[in-house]
Amino acid sequence: MFKLRSYIPPDFTQEKFVCAPDARFEAAGKDGVAPENFHAMSIFPEYVKVNGKWLLAEESRMDCVAVLEEGRIVIREFRLLKKGDMVLTGRTENCEDGIFLHADGFCEERAEEEAFSFRRSRSRETAYSQDYNELYDLLRYERDHGRIVWVMGPAFAFDMDAREAMSKLIADGYVHAILAGNALATHDLEGAYMGTALGQDIYTHVSRPNGHYNHLETINRVRHHGSISDFIREEGIDNGIIYSCEKYGIPYVLGGSIRDDGPLPPVYADVYAAQDAMRNQLRSATTVICMATMLHTIAAGNMTPSYRVTKDGTVRQVYFYCVDVSEFAVNKLADRGSLSARGIVTNVQDFVVLLQRGLEKGE
Repeated sequence: MFKLRSYIPPDFTQEKFVCAPDARFEAAGKDGVAPENFHAMSIFPEYVKVNGKWLLAEESRMDCVAVLEEGRIVIREFRLLKKGDMVLTGRTENCEDGIFLHADGFCEERAEEEAFSFRRSRSRETAYSQDYNELYDLLRYERDHGRIVWVMGPAFAFDMDAREAMSKLIADGYVHAILAGNALATHDLEGAYMGTALGQDIYTHVSRPNGHYNHLETINRVRHHGSISDFIREEGIDNGIIYSCEKYGIPYVLGGSIRDDGPLPPVYADVYAAQDAMRNQLRSATTVICMATMLHTIAAGNMTPSYRVTKDGTVRQVYFYCVDVSEFAVNKLADRGSLSARGIVTNVQDFVVLLQRGLEKGE
């Protein structure tokens, strides 16, 4: 039976906390500009001393600043700062400036290792069977007690089995939101509408005559109907990832790119509007699984803290997985810390099929 690690808060009776000064805040001089010596937040729990009391920043995330607002520590992007916002200042993280970064609150277990040993990194040679077992338990728990957000590249749309596996995960309640780009939705809808992805048969992977038109035909048809939901209804679409999202009411955010074709009607052309929409879905995420999309993965990683404060005030761990056939993409998030980013180097189409079958088998 899966059980979350307990969170152990700092011992605020220790001398360094008792003797620490109150944190300093300075008003932003203009919209979108933080004061000098601003404190940049991290993915870990951070406490700020205000009027002698240590307050937890409940939604900490990277590349943001902390604002004191009505007695609470609110996290804000630089571009969203307003003139007069009281911004936290100070560059230390061990109480010197009334700021404490608590990186070990979940007491992750680490096996003792010799000074020299082989195979410490996670690479294409790593056996990931244990990761699958952990994911089965985690996702069954999160289906009923958390919120699972998937960050997806278009690779899934190129294979029939992967599309079907992801659709079953949605139907079975293992998906609470999807973050992707124009390409995933386009080629998934192309697969449902024309049986191809980028002109290749989604089962045989054989290119169809004039198949390079198919994704453009699909986009054009969706735009003709005005929305994906109307396209699905009017064209009798009955399969696929986006179809399943529409059928089961699962939100999906499609962030635009400079290279997009079309794009589909719901794609965000404004990068900051896309960022806000992604963040709104990640704000309540407790497990994030990123697959075959390096840039979306990095974006999601920067937006996702290693913890979440629940409605009853409990601090719980956030699980973050990065799955990609490229070791570079997986290791890009290594500096997020082992609690918040676990890498799996594998073909994502195989990954999602094995994951879905394992979950189904254990039901």
